Amino acid sequence: MKLTVFGASGKVGQEIVRQALAAGHGVTAVVRDRSRLPISGQDLEIVEVPVLDDPERLRGAVEGRDAVLSAVGPGSRKQAGSTAPVTRTITAAMGLAGVRRLLVVSASPLGPVPEGQPFPLRTVITPIVDRIFRENYVDLRIVESELADSGLDWTAVRPPRLLDTPATGVYRTAVESNLRGGWQISRGDVAHAMLAMIGDPATFGHGVGVAY
Repeated sequence: MKLTVFGASGKVGQEIVRQALAAGHGVTAVVRDRSRLPISGQDLEIVEVPVLDDPERLRGAVEGRDAVLSAVGPGSRKQAGSTAPVTRTITAAMGLAGVRRLLVVSASPLGPVPEGQPFPLRTVITPIVDRIFRENYVDLRIVESELADSGLDWTAVRPPRLLDTPATGVYRTAVESNLRGGWQISRGDVAHAMLAMIGDPATFGHGVGVAY
């Protein structure tokens, strides 16, 4: 497949690029600063776009691709609110190019609490996390709401706490739900899940929980 990856220089983005290349896909990596992407390969094209605010400028990076994967997200709580505008630009560029398949990284708090979740988690831990990262989750809710109205074949992958550990390829997924006892997952396995979902129509138009 031919894939475009946004946020390719971030931790999840780099995992997507590495795994996609290893699987034999052609990858266009869109980055703000190409020096932050320490990956090379015959099937890798790096496109440097310092400001992602012009759909026409991104059109060439997505045209003719089978899917677009976005690992765009705030690097800190201070950058909350940055994901929705960039995603809006990406979807507009896809509209110009006639590309329909999009997968984005979201977060597990946007999904429903699964049945049987322990009482302390439901009543204490989850509300505290929601309050601390409220602005980040508001941003992601805007992203998912706009994707629902976009007409694209989109999937929002919702991981819990992210780990910097190797990908295992062994994890659970749930369409329109979070996973009972699913507290964490590696960034590598988030990337693995996103690549695995590209051709899965059961995930089109849905949020998908992913966790160990």
